[in-house]
Amino acid sequence: MTETREIRLKRLAMRSWRRGIQEMDLILGGFADVELAGLDGATLDAYERLLEENDWDLYYWVTGAREAPAAHAPLIRRLAVFHDIA
Repeated sequence: MTETREIRLKRLAMRSWRRGIQEMDLILGGFADVELAGLDGATLDAYERLLEENDWDLYYWVTGAREAPAAHAPLIRRLAVFHDIA
């Protein structure tokens, strides 16, 4: 069975809000609530890969404490701008 876009968006939003640390719940969840529906398929694929990363790594990348890997850099920048961290 193929997952519909609607189901995929709901699944990604849930994964965004149910992280290991509350900081990432807020960073990813808030972004997901506002931005996910407007992302194209390739960006959703990249976001899904981003969600596989460790929460602390994500936190350090979004806050600028550590440089994000090149593969994640565009979405990390987008998250930072969304939350006015950049």
